[in-house]
Amino acid sequence: MASLLEVIKTAGMDAVGASNPVNVLFGEVLSVNPLSVKVDQRFTLTADFLLVPAGLERLEIDLKHSHSYTDDGSSRSTSAALEEKIVINPGLNAGDKILLLRVQGGQRFVVLDKVVTA
Repeated sequence: MASLLEVIKTAGMDAVGASNPVNVLFGEVLSVNPLSVKVDQRFTLTADFLLVPAGLERLEIDLKHSHSYTDDGSSRSTSAALEEKIVINPGLNAGDKILLLRVQGGQRFVVLDKVVTA
């Protein structure tokens, strides 16, 4: 059975956690590979402490393709390609300002989104 002191300590810790369950912070991406974020000029977070949603990952597509066709009875093939891949979502880049949520307990941070200026 837990002692009275342990019960009081647990209740106190629960009260402190309940009073500030979420903490919103601003950060700046220092590097992408490996991911490193500087938070409010106070400390730097590495990838181990960050939860990045799929919507903030780099997404690019390659439109290189080839096909065969028949024109005058002979079979020919052709290929076409763009010089560069098309970037659908650039993902996070060094210098990006981001919005973070501190998970209760303070050990993990969720990257909500990039912050842009109007």
